[in-house]
Amino acid sequence: MRSGVVGRVGEGRGLIPVIGAFESTYQPKHDIDIAETTQHVTRFDDDIALLRSCGVESLRYPIRWHRVEPREGQFDWSDADRALGRLHDSGLHPIVDLVHHTSYPRWLAGGFADPRFRTAYLRYAEAVAARYPWVESYTLFNEPFSTLFLCGHEAIWPPYHRGLETFLALLRNVLPAVSDASRMYQDLLPHAQHVYVDSCEHHQAATAAGEEVTLLANDRRFFVADVFLGRHLDTSRPFIAAVVAAGFDDLLGMPPGDVDILGLDYYAHCQWDYFAWDVGVVPSAHPMAFQDLIADYCHRYRLPCMVGETNIRGTPSDRASWFKYTLEQCEAARERGVDVVGYCWFPFVDSSDWDSLLFHCDGNIDPVGVYSLDPDLERRASSMSDSFRLAATGASAAELPAYEFQQPVATWMTGFRPYMAHWNWQPPRPEDHLLGTQPSGLRIELKIRDALDVEGRA
Repeated sequence: MRSGVVGRVGEGRGLIPVIGAFESTYQPKHDIDIAETTQHVTRFDDDIALLRSCGVESLRYPIRWHRVEPREGQFDWSDADRALGRLHDSGLHPIVDLVHHTSYPRWLAGGFADPRFRTAYLRYAEAVAARYPWVESYTLFNEPFSTLFLCGHEAIWPPYHRGLETFLALLRNVLPAVSDASRMYQDLLPHAQHVYVDSCEHHQAATAAGEEVTLLANDRRFFVADVFLGRHLDTSRPFIAAVVAAGFDDLLGMPPGDVDILGLDYYAHCQWDYFAWDVGVVPSAHPMAFQDLIADYCHRYRLPCMVGETNIRGTPSDRASWFKYTLEQCEAARERGVDVVGYCWFPFVDSSDWDSLLFHCDGNIDPVGVYSLDPDLERRASSMSDSFRLAATGASAAELPAYEFQQPVATWMTGFRPYMAHWNWQPPRPEDHLLGTQPSGLRIELKIRDALDVEGRA
């Protein structure tokens, strides 16, 4: 493996490095991104000072393509130069993120379906490497499976397409370009690591009627990474058989890309129970232990793994307890010999507008960050920021406090409680109730149903 941020941070301490992150997803409909709605762009210096005060040495950080190339073929590097230059000068090590969800230029009107995407993306990627040759680690395209599934299969993000064929058409338009970029970066940034990041899922059947969709969903969760790496492409697999039947077998012969670190994005809503073809419940009532899921992915791809993203929507004490659980599971996986090389809580400050999955731009605070945002967007410390600082400066998960979950998170956590049975629970801090409050009954995530048409089902 090439040297870089992830392999080096924490070296010699025997700890899993804790990594920071800032959210910047662009909302093309509204011409704004989350780094702007949370005021990270204008509060950059204060946010970075806050991150450094936690003892963090590296972070996932965006290059905002939608602002870098506001007109086709014309680059404006002023904001990116300022941000990345200050990170570099401060001694922080960014894992630069070239495309985060729908963060493409607005002039790319068709989004990921636009026929200009390949040319535009490769031009941009080459320009990034030339501009920042000191970069040590990078993510070329955040969550290709999840992003393109929401854009092309579930009609939640632009171009708002629905169904298997439109999902596969987006993959055909995007994935070869990202693969080309990964090989190009081997030449342009030979010292740097490609951190390939995507969702980490598991599905199980709650009834016999849910077995068929569970089989397909568990196969589908690996498909994009398998194609990108050119591995496990057996046409007898249920999802790959559907891909071939739909006429997209050319994806199976795509030149493979290059990956150094596999980033696993894991949330409580990544594990589903299926009762029927179109009836799924999240989170699972009997979720697999996260350490087992990490091992599943790591052994499949024979790559070092890191947690690329995790969080939970709730009070700071809820977040602190989820932080303890997921970090503890990473430590347990490492003790079993799984090569876990980093842990990223995403994001460092609260996000915004995920209550509508970014369809609306109302500035609604999404209570998921290490630091909470108050109504004036001031950054507020809490039990979560205290736990994060402890872990970043050398504490193990066992040394972190466990706070009793509050509703609705307590209900979401029902299936996870057996993995926390050994904890010494304490009540949340009273001040935490003033941060991260949310309407009662808010669901953990928008329910996504599988709409794949197999044997006449829709």
